Amino acid sequence: MIIDLPSTTTSQVNKKLVELRESGGAVALGRVLTLVIVTGDGTEVEKAIQAANDASREHPCRVIVVASGARQAAPRLDAQIRVGGDAGASEVIVLRLYGPLADEGAGSVVPLLLPDAPVVAWWPTEAPESPAKDPIGALSHRRITDAAADGDPITSLQKRVKSYADGDTDLAWTRLTSWRAVLAAALDLPPHEAVTAATVTGAADSPSTDLLAAWLASYLGIPVRRVEHPRGPGIISAVLERPSGNVEIVRPDGKVGTLTQPGQPDRRVSLHRREVRDCLTEELRRLDPDEIYEATLQGLDKIVRGGEEPAAEAGS
Repeated sequence: MIIDLPSTTTSQVNKKLVELRESGGAVALGRVLTLVIVTGDGTEVEKAIQAANDASREHPCRVIVVASGARQAAPRLDAQIRVGGDAGASEVIVLRLYGPLADEGAGSVVPLLLPDAPVVAWWPTEAPESPAKDPIGALSHRRITDAAADGDPITSLQKRVKSYADGDTDLAWTRLTSWRAVLAAALDLPPHEAVTAATVTGAADSPSTDLLAAWLASYLGIPVRRVEHPRGPGIISAVLERPSGNVEIVRPDGKVGTLTQPGQPDRRVSLHRREVRDCLTEELRRLDPDEIYEATLQGLDKIVRGGEEPAAEAGS
């Protein structure tokens, strides 16, 4: 069910939510958090809502979408409430703010927050310079950005280093979960030798490639070379150097990687590039600070950029 409330107020939106609940339980209780999605009033709104709906099946929540429209327009708040099949396991409130109200997202959100429930803010496209200091970010226990969705992903990642605060995370980091798991498992197998150096190869504009290199540099205490692949996108390979032979993962197609290591047969491992909904679902599982992500950000200045690899492989 979709209910449109043009030229409305937040109090009228709240009143309508109560009416829906009292008229048959269309809006269920038992939400575990409030997810605030901050975006422009464009095509990205529906994509973000769909990802949130999918994630809500594991994390029932109230989703509030703050979509800023034209700032030159007259001040107006248009709202839309989605419940039932149009909202997954959540209830979705879309707020479209125009004119001077476009900069007042936090004021519009506060009356609609679930009482005594954590707040998570998500910027699916461009994020503020310092998410924790943003008015909506300041309301939130957890702040999710996505450097890969920014116009300049690598610069965006550098901003995350300078602005990091407890509760910050980025979907470019979440996309690494499978890579980190495979590499950690490979190092648990004999021979148990120290890794002396590493090389991570990926697209020039892939923030996940930078973060994987920084994670290895930070936690193994080794020099890591970050090589650009001309065809990308995403991570192409990771090579860990050890005295008895290298541990290598090569994923040329963005789907399946090949793990090679001394004394073991080559193994194919699933390394599909993760959908936004899967990354969002993972991030909503935790509300505490991510110390590993924080340390990885600090490790970005430890990686050595090593030029470009020949275009011999297909990109991912």
